[in-house]
This record gives sequence, structure tokens and C-alpha cells, in this order.
Amino acid sequence: MATKLPKPVAAYPFIAREFEGKRVLVTGGTKGMGEAIVRRLTSGGATVATTARAPLPGGQKPDLFIQADLGTSSGVAAVVAEVQSRFGGLDILINNVGGSSAPGGGVLALTDDDWQATINTNLFAAVRLDRAFLPAMIEQRSGVIIHVSSIQRRLPLFEATLAYAAAKAALTTYSKGLSKEVGPKGIRVNTVAPGFIETTAAHDLVVRLAGQAGTSEDAARQGVMDSLGGIPIGRPGRPEEVAELVAFLVSDRAASIHGSEYVIDGGTVPVV
Repeated sequence: MATKLPKPVAAYPFIAREFEGKRVLVTGGTKGMGEAIVRRLTSGGATVATTARAPLPGGQKPDLFIQADLGTSSGVAAVVAEVQSRFGGLDILINNVGGSSAPGGGVLALTDDDWQATINTNLFAAVRLDRAFLPAMIEQRSGVIIHVSSIQRRLPLFEATLAYAAAKAALTTYSKGLSKEVGPKGIRVNTVAPGFIETTAAHDLVVRLAGQAGTSEDAARQGVMDSLGGIPIGRPGRPEEVAELVAFLVSDRAASIHGSEYVIDGGTVPVV
């Protein structure tokens, strides 16, 4: 039996334009969860800017696209300058960019450069952007910041992504501390921690693993889920489901949700 997908936002007319007049930046917004978040907030009436290291894929039309590497201070500065010039500030900042290109092989395979590059992308990009856009948010006494972390901060995979897991743990801790500071100034800060989300890249991995093992995609997907200890709902999450959670958290419907982390992993994390 096919799994029932969430209804599109058009099915809920009372929230169809809830982000009208809101200026939004979604980092890493041309693929996977970021692209789904851009689509969801745009459909809700927001004016959305996004970023990526690669050129904008054909068919995507955000209100503003800036090609930049947010793992560098110069890349962050370029994004800040362009957003300030075009939007004059932000109402919602979603720090979604992240990932790891570090080699497998465990901790001894990681060099200082591997650690620094991973921390730059997964922690410093958010810190630098927050620092740039917070003053105006504080002045207007309103704003929402979302940090996209990962369940790996609690379930680190040492073989390939230990530096990534450590950086996401730091991002979550930073997010909590920031929420304590800026909450009284009108800024809400929350963290979203996805588990295995079947983005296009994740699906490509499943296909590649299936080819290498000579098995079906279903078997390869199950192997990935098993490596995480299983997913009780029986499938990976979908980018659109993460986007719906983010949309709720940045909306006025979540006005009292602050300083929290929301896990969206199908039940993967086995502890309370």
C-alpha cells in the first residue's frame, strides 16, 4: 500500500498566504530539503532568497539566488551584502546548508583540514549569518532563525561522518544558547534535526549501493536504514515533510515555540 503524502499547502487555504510580506533566506536551497523549504515558503507568499555553491538549476526561480560558498567568510559576506541590498534585511533565516566531504576510515583518516572544512560549513556558516542579520532583527524586535542540525549529533557514525556529527552537535548547543540571549529581544530560535531523508542525493546513493551489491533498490534502502538501527515507520523521510515542519516553526502558529529541537527521523533515535 502506498504511503499517503502530506496535503499540498493549497489544501489548507487558511495558511496559503501566511508568509506574505516575509523576507526569507534559505541557505543551500537548490537541492533536497533546502529546495523543498524554498518551494513551501514561496507557496505561502514569502519573498525567498537562496544560495548554493553550484549555479542555479534550470526550472528553479527563487526571488533571489546568490552563488556562494558559505563555508568561507567571503562567501557569507557576499550573501549578506546581496540580501541586504535587495531585501533590506530578513524576517526569517533558515540555516540549512551542511554536509560532509570528509573521507571514510574513522577518526585517524581525518586531517585538520577535513575537520576545519566540515566545521566551517556546518557551524560557522550559521554563526556568521546569524551575526550579520541579527542586529536588524533585534531592532525590529521580530525574527525567526532555524538551524538544520542532524540526528547524528546524538547518533554519530564514526566510520565516515564523525566530524559532521560533532559540528552538528556544536550547532545545536550554539542554537540553544542563542535562543536564551535573543528570545527576550523578539527573536525565536529553533533547531530541526532530520534523520535519513530520501533526497535526490540520498536516492542516488541507494541506487549506487544497489548496483554495487547486485540487489534491488528496496534492499539497498533497507540496508541504509538498518545501518542507522532501523526506522520504525519503515521508510526514510521526504524533503517535503521536513519543509512542512520548518514552515510551521517559522509561522505565527508556532509563536511560543522557542529554544527547542524538533527531530524528524521516523523514530530512528531509540531513546527519549
